[in-house]
Amino acid sequence: MILSLKNKDLLLIVLIYFGFCQMSFAQNIDKNCFKTGADRSELYLPLLKSRTIAIVTNQTGLMKDKTFLVDFLVKNDIKIKTIFAPEHGFRGDADAGEHVKNGVDTKTGIPIVSLYGNNKKPKPEQLKGIDIVLFDIQDVGVRFYTYISTLTYVMEAAAENNVEVIVLDRPNPHDGYIDGPVLKDQWKSFVGMHNVPIVYGLTIGEYGKMVNGEKWLDKGIQTQYTLIPMQGYHKKQRYGISAQPSPNLPNDKAINLYPSLCFFEGTQVSVGRGTNLPFQIYGSPWTKDLPYQFTPKPSAGAKDPFLNGKLCYGENLSEYPEDLREMNLDWLLKAYKEYKNPQQDFFLKNLFFDKLAGTDELRKQIIDRKSADQIKNSWKKGLEDFQKIRIKYVIYED
Repeated sequence: MILSLKNKDLLLIVLIYFGFCQMSFAQNIDKNCFKTGADRSELYLPLLKSRTIAIVTNQTGLMKDKTFLVDFLVKNDIKIKTIFAPEHGFRGDADAGEHVKNGVDTKTGIPIVSLYGNNKKPKPEQLKGIDIVLFDIQDVGVRFYTYISTLTYVMEAAAENNVEVIVLDRPNPHDGYIDGPVLKDQWKSFVGMHNVPIVYGLTIGEYGKMVNGEKWLDKGIQTQYTLIPMQGYHKKQRYGISAQPSPNLPNDKAINLYPSLCFFEGTQVSVGRGTNLPFQIYGSPWTKDLPYQFTPKPSAGAKDPFLNGKLCYGENLSEYPEDLREMNLDWLLKAYKEYKNPQQDFFLKNLFFDKLAGTDELRKQIIDRKSADQIKNSWKKGLEDFQKIRIKYVIYED
């Protein structure tokens, strides 16, 4: 049959909607085209049937209709032996660094095992009888955000115990660009396990592929790794997330500012924990020439916030107009310039700042009063070298 021009136009519209969701020119098509890995159950349910699984998830493990993934799997007769919970716990309400206890999910009766504190890596006995570890967590795409470290330890334990890993992919709020210093070996820790920049431009599923493909697990071992990709995802487009990934990243603005402001966690400057604007403000009692005032107080997500009860002077960035697609060093450099406390160094004595940066060079550059441009220029070679690795694992178009 020969199609009329009108029918051809209609067919083209249908093809664009249903068939071309992944193409880069489709930035503005109907968002119904987009699906997270969790919402592509037709791809992963057949892999889970008649298998015993453990699931690594938290409050962000939601499907499009807000059904919790664990409940969906139980409803579909998937045998879940264990729920592994990362930093902040299974329900996501624990402070950063807070001890999270093991327990039982009251709704399903499934045991919960914390993957934090002294048990960051699943033990062999915790994986006994497990065929597959299913991983579904909303990450934020920043090296010192610890969910990628949890994924690394899960992959490592799975490889050592002959267990498959399946990752349900989710958007990266900092996708489509890379920035920051590349971590150096001597500064490896749970807030930075691999030689990547602070913003690495990969989804958590792509990141796991890189860790496996580059043999970054202990002793170069590799795990059986399956990625359930998103549908209709574009790396430079921004998507709403299912739930706040942790108590002190309550909204898109905090997440967007996070790579630039988290450095303050290694200084005498508050980043707004214990206020209603965490990671959207910064200040200290010793930066009095800055205009904004706030006082950190205990809250649900910050039971003992840094500088608790002390009047702080700083800046309010909650209405900062830009959607940042790079790290902004201006606030850090300004706070250092305005810091006036002869009794205390700007940087914490434990040098946690260097762990966050992945190097001691940034701290030394700040002390030497280097400009933001000078500091960023020093990152170029490392970023170029990392990009050669990164590009091998990119599965989504810009």
